[in-house]
Amino acid sequence: MDPSQLKGTHTALVTPMRDGTIHFEDLAQTVQRQIEAGISGVAPAGTTGESPTLNHAEHVEVIRCVVDSASGRVPVIAGTGSNSTREAVELTKAADEAGADAFLIVAPYYNKPSQDGLFRHFGAIAEVTEKPIVLYSIPSRCGIEIGSETVARLHQKHPHVKAIKEAGGSCEKVSDLYRLLGSEFTILCGDDDLVLPFLSCGARGVISVASNLIPDKLIRMTALAIDNDFQGALEIHQAYHSLFQALFVEPNPVPAKFLMKRMGLLESDEVRLPLSPLSKENQTILSQLAAEIGLE
Repeated sequence: MDPSQLKGTHTALVTPMRDGTIHFEDLAQTVQRQIEAGISGVAPAGTTGESPTLNHAEHVEVIRCVVDSASGRVPVIAGTGSNSTREAVELTKAADEAGADAFLIVAPYYNKPSQDGLFRHFGAIAEVTEKPIVLYSIPSRCGIEIGSETVARLHQKHPHVKAIKEAGGSCEKVSDLYRLLGSEFTILCGDDDLVLPFLSCGARGVISVASNLIPDKLIRMTALAIDNDFQGALEIHQAYHSLFQALFVEPNPVPAKFLMKRMGLLESDEVRLPLSPLSKENQTILSQLAAEIGLE
């Protein structure tokens, strides 16, 4: 995979479910729609894909389904992270064998390792593949941030650690990463509502939740911002900012799946425990918002 393909708009795919099992037909159709819309890449088996509730076999089968559906037309950045280094290594090996093009690896959650522990954790994973690795820093979920100096150390020792999905909400962090690593290292925004400020500080794309619903809008907004047409990008941002926020009115991907079913993009909005269905109150709120912005 050409590392330049990490730039642009990538979709953090939901994992469609029905009656307790993965709905692979819906998943394949979702990938096809994304490719037809012109997406830069797809990222299965991440947080949006409910990876914490997938067993090992399901996790790999989701990745394999997406790889087969994409058929080499766009890169597949497979989520293979875990708070267990051994498990993350095994998932990365399995995803590599399944044909994934790159790996999205979240910081270990719950353990709260030191920065040296993070360096060793990601280094152990980097040693079992030559394909690009995208680090994933999301302190709100993991309780730990991947520090900028740690990212720089990892990239220096393992050059195929090529990118980071930064979901800490800090433009200062993006600026710091860009200062340390320059334009050859790809910073991807992890929050749809922060794409414009992050791109203005050196990020070169997004791994998006909202693009499950409106890939064309996210693709256009991101492309305009990368081309320094921030006024054009701002118009799209303002038109859909309420959606970007509403997608997190309850834990991701509950609102996204509800809206996708409402739009006819999924047969079911089922999620797995400990996630629960969208509340009646928020169903009303999201339905009204969808009608207002034309999500039909």
